[in-house]
Amino acid sequence: MKENGVRTNKRLLLIDDDPNLILLVKDYLEFRGYEVVTAENGREALEILEQHTPDMIICDVMMPEMDGYALVEHVRQDPRTSWIPVLFLSAKGQSQDRVKGLNTGADVYMVKPFEPEELVAQVESSLKQASRLIQHPGAGVPEAAPKIQVPFDVELTPTELKVVQFVARGMANREIAEQLNVSQRTIESHVSNMLGKTGLHNRTELARWAIESSMA
Repeated sequence: MKENGVRTNKRLLLIDDDPNLILLVKDYLEFRGYEVVTAENGREALEILEQHTPDMIICDVMMPEMDGYALVEHVRQDPRTSWIPVLFLSAKGQSQDRVKGLNTGADVYMVKPFEPEELVAQVESSLKQASRLIQHPGAGVPEAAPKIQVPFDVELTPTELKVVQFVARGMANREIAEQLNVSQRTIESHVSNMLGKTGLHNRTELARWAIESSMA
């Protein structure tokens, strides 16, 4: 069932080991016009990704067999799926949990319980951002979109500048670590430091800032 005025055939991959949450979120997203494919854990999701390429992944963090962190690492390492926006759903809402989720490669981190309307807003925002980057790689966002705001006196170290350029290209932390010949934990630390310096919330915003500031 589609809500009046909403026209979309975007396919979302929803992964969670809670069947009640799967039913609730699936019904809500389908009502808003999305096609929703579901999986109970990361391993099942990888099997689906072998056959289908969704427009976005919505994923629980803590799951049996393969958790969200491991899944996202697989997604980011595969050139066929590395561009797909990922939204993490988690019961863990501490700052360090959010940072770990974003550093792992997620674009958005939402804490359970959440408002369905907020989830839809995050999904729509992520899909629009992905569409802009695909259609106009490196061209930034339309003027109609508000520009990323960061403190005017933000200064990046030479290494941080290299890292944010790779982030803007959609590369995962592990790929960046290989490029710079350092550990993945070092890259995670650089990304976390830049989020702290800029006041931005996730890797997607870091990428937008880099593009808008002509750093990438």
